[in-house]
Amino acid sequence: MADPAGKRIGTKDNTPAVIHTEFAPGDKLEITVAAKGGGSENKSMFAMLNPSDSVADWVVEKVPEMGAGWCPPGMLGVGIGGSAEKAMLLAKKSLMDPIDIADLITRGPADKLEELRLEIYRRVNDLGIGAQGLGGLTTVLDVKVADYPTHAASLPVAVIPNCAATRHLHFTLDGSGPAVLEPPDLAQWPNVRWSADASARRISLDGLTREEMATWKAGERLLLSGKLLTGRDAAHKRICALLDAGQPLPEGVDFRNRVIYYVGPVDPVRREVVGPAGPTTANRMDRFTDTMLGKAGLLAMVGKAERGPEAVAAIRAHRSAYLIAVGGAAFLVSQAIRSSRVVGFGELGMEAVYEFEVRDMPVTVAVSSDGESVHDSGPEAWRGKFAGIPIAVE
Repeated sequence: MADPAGKRIGTKDNTPAVIHTEFAPGDKLEITVAAKGGGSENKSMFAMLNPSDSVADWVVEKVPEMGAGWCPPGMLGVGIGGSAEKAMLLAKKSLMDPIDIADLITRGPADKLEELRLEIYRRVNDLGIGAQGLGGLTTVLDVKVADYPTHAASLPVAVIPNCAATRHLHFTLDGSGPAVLEPPDLAQWPNVRWSADASARRISLDGLTREEMATWKAGERLLLSGKLLTGRDAAHKRICALLDAGQPLPEGVDFRNRVIYYVGPVDPVRREVVGPAGPTTANRMDRFTDTMLGKAGLLAMVGKAERGPEAVAAIRAHRSAYLIAVGGAAFLVSQAIRSSRVVGFGELGMEAVYEFEVRDMPVTVAVSSDGESVHDSGPEAWRGKFAGIPIAVE
């Protein structure tokens, strides 16, 4: 998005890239490309600690503030030292290393940085955050730490998470021609076919009522069928500005007694109805929630990760509900979409308001109409259990 603090207009060609270059002896060019999702990148953290502070304590204190928007379980990259921008780059670059925590546990740490990796790994997993923030033993799959000399008065520390969908590739150019990257042989992976869980409750979105939503329990799995609207940051900003000014919404944009899906779908290719359409982090819409539920007449919302206290309070007050789809599974989620059309703000591109028709779209009740949140109850039930498990690999 160009003009990031203003109009935020798409550049239309996915450029410019953010490029970091290092010069080294030799006659080859080594390139690493990382496609980083906003859900995890937005959870990046930085602090100028005092030299006597504990890096591990700071990381463990801050990880719960990241919530589930980074789609755990994933990796944590930690950069220590240098300057502010150097620490951030160290953290980002460390995420390009392979996952090898099991090897480290088996052989034991060889230096202080490896000891720090293991300490953060154990303590973060002991928080009980778990996959998608719903509680569990595995929050991080690995912790990477990189450092650099720094000023005697400074201790810059950066943490950048990588979600479960680790998207990066490495190749070398030696002047002999283009690099040829062969796609992996899919036959090496099991042929996984998703099918609806027999215990999940099927819900018709067409004619859904608050009385029916009141029967949904936090943690219950649902299969949604029918029509729902979409919208995310840009659309919410416009909608709420119109409603707060007492102006009508554009023709065709009507949220009364409807469900919204926080998504910015990718353009379809070939015979697709829609491209990958995974949920975006819902708490970015928290400040719009009360207006959407009250003035717009919205029934419920679908997104990913937790909602903040402001949004939970609005959900409770309006007897609404918040559902989560699986983050990091955008292509699989799109398979439930049977049709797609733009109904408003078409100039916003992927951030326009669409109407999807879905069939058996799998979601979980994250916040029920009485305000119970599984992102609170889930981790609370698992907190401390990881500490009792011996970390060893046979």
